[in-house]
Amino acid sequence: MPTLAKTNFNTVCAVLGAFVTLFGLVSYLFKERFYLSEALISLLFGISFSPHGANFIKPLEYALGSEENLAAITLDFSRLVLGVQLVLAGVQLPSRYLIKEKRSLLLLLGPGMTCMWLCSSLIVWGLVPRISFLDALAIGACVTPTDPVLSNSIVKGRFADANIPKSLQRIIIAESGANDGLGYPFLFLPLYIIKYAGKGGLGQTGGPTKAMGYWFGETWGYIIILSVLYGAVVGWIAKELLHWAEDKKFVDRESFLVFAITLALFIVGTCGMIGSDDVLACFIAGNVFTIDDWFRLETLDDSLQPTIDMLLNLSIFMWYGAVCPWGSFANNDIIPLYRLVFLGILVLLFRRLPVIYALHRWIPQIQEKRQALFVGFFGPIGVSAVFYLYISLDFLKEIKVDGEEREDAKHLADSMTVVVWFLAISSIVVHGLSIPVGKLGFHLPRTISSAFDTPTNEPETPTDLRERLAATRRSAGEGGASTEPGRSVFRIGRTVIPPRASSPPRDRDLYVDSPRAPSIRWDESELTHAHSSPSTNANANVRWDDDELNSARARAPAKTEAGAEVEAEGAEVRVKGTQGEPNIGTVEGGQALTTMTMGKVEGGVGR
Repeated sequence: MPTLAKTNFNTVCAVLGAFVTLFGLVSYLFKERFYLSEALISLLFGISFSPHGANFIKPLEYALGSEENLAAITLDFSRLVLGVQLVLAGVQLPSRYLIKEKRSLLLLLGPGMTCMWLCSSLIVWGLVPRISFLDALAIGACVTPTDPVLSNSIVKGRFADANIPKSLQRIIIAESGANDGLGYPFLFLPLYIIKYAGKGGLGQTGGPTKAMGYWFGETWGYIIILSVLYGAVVGWIAKELLHWAEDKKFVDRESFLVFAITLALFIVGTCGMIGSDDVLACFIAGNVFTIDDWFRLETLDDSLQPTIDMLLNLSIFMWYGAVCPWGSFANNDIIPLYRLVFLGILVLLFRRLPVIYALHRWIPQIQEKRQALFVGFFGPIGVSAVFYLYISLDFLKEIKVDGEEREDAKHLADSMTVVVWFLAISSIVVHGLSIPVGKLGFHLPRTISSAFDTPTNEPETPTDLRERLAATRRSAGEGGASTEPGRSVFRIGRTVIPPRASSPPRDRDLYVDSPRAPSIRWDESELTHAHSSPSTNANANVRWDDDELNSARARAPAKTEAGAEVEAEGAEVRVKGTQGEPNIGTVEGGQALTTMTMGKVEGGVGR
C-alpha cells in the first residue's frame, strides 16, 4: 500500500525545488523592480523552513546529530560557493585588469584592508565584554573581506547598469575577489599569537617567536604565495588546453561554456588537499584564464554561468538561514542583545566607509564623493565571513591542555560564533534592503507632492525628446525664438550626414545600459550592427568608457532607436566605422573625425 515517504532527501528536493521555482516566477519583479537581493530572500526562506520555523529543513539531522559535522558541511559549502564565484569574478574582468589597475588595488588591499581590520577590531573590542585585543583582532579579521557573492547583487542588474559606472563595477569586483583570499594573514596573526603566547603559551612551546615564524612561513609562504602561483599556473594551462581543443574542434559548445565552473571545482578540490588558499587561487586562476580576453568575449551572450551562480547563491543563503544560531543572539554569556545590535550598526557604518572616503582621491575609478560613500557603505559581510569563522573554529579547537580545549580558545570560539554570525546576518539584511529603501525615500515624497499638486492652466512642457524637437522646429518655422538653450544633438544609429551614392548609410547597434537613466552608458566592449527601440530619455548624457571596442550584444532591457536623436550635454561619444561630412569634421579612410560643440566623435578609436 502506498505510503508517504518523508525522507530527508525527498524533503530537501521538494523544498529547494519549490523555492527556486516560485522565486523564478517573480525574480524579475523582486530584483529589477523592487531591487531586493536574492540573498535576503533566500535567507528569509531558509529561516521559514528551518527548525526555527516549519521544520522542513533539519541541518543537524543531516549532519547525523553532530555539531562538528554540521560545521564541516557549512565550511565546505562556503568554500564551494566562493570558489565558483571567484573564478567567475576573475573571468568577467577585462584582459590584464589586475595589472592595469594595480595602483588602485594595492591601495584597497594594503592600507585599505589593514584600516578596515583595525576599525572593525576596535569596535568589537570596545563593545564585547571580557575579550582581549588579540581576540578582537581575530573577530575583526573574519569580517574584513568584502563578500563577492553579495557584491554581485550591487554590480549586476538594472540598478547597477543605470547608476554605477562600468569602471566602478569592475574595481568592486576585483577588490571583493582579491581581499577574500587575502584575509588569511589578518586572521592568523592574532590566532598564532593566541596559541603560542596566550595564557603564557600554556600547552604549547616556542612562544611568540614560533608564532611569527608560522605566520611568515606557513601563512604568507605556503597559503598566500603558493596559492597565487598555483592559481596562475592552473589558469594558464587551462587556457592553453581550451585554445588547443577549440582549434582542433574537439570541444562542444556545452563543455566550452561550463569550463570555468569545472576549473573552479578542480582548484577547490586540489587546494583543499594540499591545505593552501583555494579562494585566492580561484580568483587568480580566473584572471589568468581570460588574460587574452578570448573566453570572456566568447561567453558574453552565455547564460549558463549566471544561472549556476544564481542556483549556488540561493542554496547557500537558504542553508545559512537554516543553520544560523538565531537563539544565541538573545541568549548567550558573551554579549547582551542591545550591545550586539549597536555593534552591528557601528561595524556597518565605520568598518569601511571612512577608509574608502579617505582613499578615494587616489583611486581613479572613484571619481566623486558620492561614489566614495557608495563604495564605502556597500562592502557587504556574508559568505566570506562565515568561511573564515569556521576556519578559525577549526584552528581553535586544536589548542588544548591535557586533552581539553584551552579556556581562552573556547571563549574566543564562542565569541566569534555569536558576533560573526550576527554581523553577517545584519549585512545581508541591511545591504539587501538599502537600495529599495533608498529608492522609496527618493520617490515617495515626489509622488505625494505630485498627488496634491493642483492643476494649472500653464501648457505642459513636452518631456519626450521627439516632441521637444518637433516643438522647437515648429517654433523656429514660425519665426519664434526658442527659450531653451541650444545643445548639440548626435544622431545615434546611423550616419550623421545624408547618404551619398558612393557611400550608403551604415547603421549600427548602440546598446545602452538603461533607457531612463540620467547618464546612459554604452558598454564599451560591444558595438556593431543596428536597430532597437525605444529612444533614450530627453536629457540623457550619453557616454561610454574607453577600455575596449569589440563585438556586439544587448546590455539592458532597452536600446536606443536606430536613428534616434540623443541630446548630449558635455558628453564624449566614440563611434566605430561611420562616415563623416567634411564640413563637420574630416574623413580619413572611410572613418569620421567629427567635432561638435558639446562633444566629439573620432573615427572608431579616438575620443
